[in-house]
Amino acid sequence: MFQKSLRVERVSLSLLSMPLNKYAPQVANHRRTQVAILEGAKALIATVGLKKMSMIEIADLSQVSRATLYNHYRDKDSVLRALCESEAERFVNLARNSPSAIEALEKISVEISQDKALENMRKTDPETLTLFLTAQEDRLWKAVSAAISLVVSNPVVSELTVRWLIGQALHPLTPMQSRQQAEAIINSANL
Repeated sequence: MFQKSLRVERVSLSLLSMPLNKYAPQVANHRRTQVAILEGAKALIATVGLKKMSMIEIADLSQVSRATLYNHYRDKDSVLRALCESEAERFVNLARNSPSAIEALEKISVEISQDKALENMRKTDPETLTLFLTAQEDRLWKAVSAAISLVVSNPVVSELTVRWLIGQALHPLTPMQSRQQAEAIINSANL
């Protein structure tokens, strides 16, 4: 009897020592590397601009090897795409974690208006920024629109809200303007 319970104990202890997902450490490391690369790319856009940024500089600023960078992203365009997706996801999370629709729009507006990378792109790469902001058929645009429609229940006002937010990438607002305009949008949606 004792022998049997000891064996069960050993089995249960060995199960406890096994990771639930044996790939979890690699996934976590992969995610940390991706975040470092995207943060490095965003910092470079904010300082040198999109056109002057290179994959070598991204690797150096991200503190990853060039091989690691190319294992994650094939070229600068794929890094930029991932950065845009990451930023859109960040905005969606800001909206989800806001206590009200007004605060959600205000936070997103302030983030867009104060973003240093967008500020530098307005100066150094306005044509690229404009092309990105007008890509309405892109799946990223559609994802952002869907997320905004959850905040603003009126479909017409939702589409106008997306355009309002995109406009701020080109013409930023002050935090006070962000608040006032967010209130006006939500109030008009609730009429």
